Amino acid sequence: MSDTLAHTGRLTGVPSPSEQRPWLAHYPENIAWDQSFAPMPMHQLFEDAATRYADRPCLDFMGLRYSYAEVLALVNRAARGFQDMGVGPGIRVGLCLPNSPTYVISYFGVLKAGGTVVNYNPLYVERELEHQIEDSLTDIMVTLDLKQIYPRVALMLERTRLKRVVVCRMPTILPKVKGVLFRVLKRSEVSAIPQDAKHIDFDTLLINDGTLRPVTIDPMRDVAVLQYTGGTTGVPKGAMLTHHNLLANARQVMAWFPGMALGQERVLAVLPFFHVFAMTVVLNLGLASGAELIMLPRFEAEQVLKTIAKRKPTLVPGVPTMYKALLSHPQVGRYPLNSIRYCISGGAPLPMELKRQWEQATGCVLVEGYGLSEASPVCAANPLVGVNKEGSIGLPLPGITIQIRGLDDPSQLLGVGEKGQVAIAGPNVMAGYWGREEESARTIVDGFLFTGDVGTMDEDGYVFLLDRLKDLIICSGYNVYPRMIEEAIYQHPDVVAACVIGLPDEYRGQTPKAFVQLTPGATLTAEGLKDFLRDKISRIEMPSAIEFRAELPKTAVGKLSKKELIAEALAVAAQKAAG
Repeated sequence: MSDTLAHTGRLTGVPSPSEQRPWLAHYPENIAWDQSFAPMPMHQLFEDAATRYADRPCLDFMGLRYSYAEVLALVNRAARGFQDMGVGPGIRVGLCLPNSPTYVISYFGVLKAGGTVVNYNPLYVERELEHQIEDSLTDIMVTLDLKQIYPRVALMLERTRLKRVVVCRMPTILPKVKGVLFRVLKRSEVSAIPQDAKHIDFDTLLINDGTLRPVTIDPMRDVAVLQYTGGTTGVPKGAMLTHHNLLANARQVMAWFPGMALGQERVLAVLPFFHVFAMTVVLNLGLASGAELIMLPRFEAEQVLKTIAKRKPTLVPGVPTMYKALLSHPQVGRYPLNSIRYCISGGAPLPMELKRQWEQATGCVLVEGYGLSEASPVCAANPLVGVNKEGSIGLPLPGITIQIRGLDDPSQLLGVGEKGQVAIAGPNVMAGYWGREEESARTIVDGFLFTGDVGTMDEDGYVFLLDRLKDLIICSGYNVYPRMIEEAIYQHPDVVAACVIGLPDEYRGQTPKAFVQLTPGATLTAEGLKDFLRDKISRIEMPSAIEFRAELPKTAVGKLSKKELIAEALAVAAQKAAG
């Protein structure tokens, strides 16, 4: 399959105007649902902002600040450097980087050169790197010289199709004093980089006048980013996100924040850009609106609190575990959080108690959004002004149609309050999975993306998620949704995090088990938690086992990951069955 996927009726069917859209009667007054988004190459989003806000601050990394004009000049030089390396249509360039100026410059540089970005988690182990490089056909990788990252990437030059590595030296992207101190004090954390044809220094890549050879990009068809997904539930596969998919979704999210002061906002960029939620809601939205991105390379609660107090961001996108960690920090009261005007939570369900606590601490409305990699990713959100319904992921964003389809018969369109699979259509829906035409055909039908999420829609068009189809637990023939149990557990004040999975059970078929992380010093017992839950969930939903852990596994973006817990629990169950 090529990077350009032919548009068939199967993949690009447009919802009929006659379909029911109950959200229209309850849509925010100052937002038009039926607005359109003109197709453009993705890099044009940044160039337009850089032209409009040339002298405004664009990036702040550890105190080193760049204006929009400065970043645009670096993007142009990176694009030319990539072209000189052979990057153009059909060439995939991996970005194995934490949040940094290098990521932003490389991301837009690759796109402007006509190439395709492939996002890599810098913490990937060798097996994960190998799989993604070979599956995506990545030829070039951009990374840092840190020992935490570079040695694993370097091994890929021997083991995979990877041909060249562009290496950015960490001290060069720090303020001068910090750069000098890094060279002296952190020397042991830096890898020696071979001087050979397979390696190119990032600064060398930029030694040119920024004049590019012409590139023709079809925004509707050409893939801008291969975003790998499915890692928490199965083998990762590359969602082909076109230039139009990404640009449209950035514009859709921007339309959802009509009160944003263009050219004036400051966005806390601690969620990793290699994750699709941050790529759109932090990087692309931030730059499209002329905001300054206050970048942190990783999440550390105290550092984030200090940064908020000092740099006063106005937009703080996050995941539930991040908000919880900040509120749970023992020194949180020392740091003012009142600069924050907008908060959107994604990546995982937002517990209602956490939403209330965050809003009380900041005075800022925290809205839950919903999306998935295959949709670039944001599809729905609660309005910032207007009704936020408890437990709801909100209304479809502009240009997006959401339907509830039958669990047994996906062609059946369900009515108000009926439980079914969430299906989505809109300009943000991917072109398909790279190299997996059959799976693409099962996932996108008549232009609708079948999400694998179970939910309902009420008479006002608000969508409520119940759970993932894959996470569904069937107990004695009854459907049990882990999210409902987790929501109940989160109501206990001593609970920091909770995951519920299904275990094999001889009598019931499956039974729920809860893994729970408590606040430090808490003495809650399994029986005590069950007593707390008795009036909040049914007997069939009550976990047969509760296990307390000091910490629960998380993905790189901070989303709780059930993959490890399920594998561990199944291994234990298999051992018991065997002996």
